[in-house]
Formats: sequence, C-alpha cells, structure tokens
Amino acid sequence: MIIRVRVIPKSTTLTEIAGRIGSTVRVKLMSEDIDGSANKELRDFLSEFFEVSDDNVRILRGGKGKEKTVEIEGRPEEELEEIMDTIP
Repeated sequence: MIIRVRVIPKSTTLTEIAGRIGSTVRVKLMSEDIDGSANKELRDFLSEFFEVSDDNVRILRGGKGKEKTVEIEGRPEEELEEIMDTIP
C-alpha cells in the first residue's frame, strides 16, 4: 500500500497521527528536522501503527521534505486499508 504523509515536526506531545486530509495522513513527530531522525521516527511509528516490521515501511519520495510518499508492506492490502479507515 502506498500512502501520502504530511509530517508536522517539533510536536510537543508524543508522536501521533493528527488526522487525514483526503488521502494524506498527517503525522506529528517529536523530531526537529525533516530528514534523518524524523524519517526514522516516522518509519518506526508507521510500522507500529500498521503492525508491520520496520523493514516493511519505505519512504519512496520526499526524504528531505514534509510531504512524503510511503510504501507499507507486510500485511494484505485489505487489512492495511481497514487500518487506514480508522484514521479520522
């Protein structure tokens, strides 16, 4: 499954999903930078959220920006879509 993610850095709370706008998932990250540690934090968070291993979450585009295209594998597409549907 390929999703679009909008990263919101420097969150004062825990890393969390801030909601969805259309097909774009908004994720608040505690990291201050957009690349490097923020990308690792995003991969770790999404792997936990979708219950897949870290190796099954890859950033395809936007490694240095706030808008990212992320591929998630490791579960059937239908299960991943069900999880996406839980995001308000």
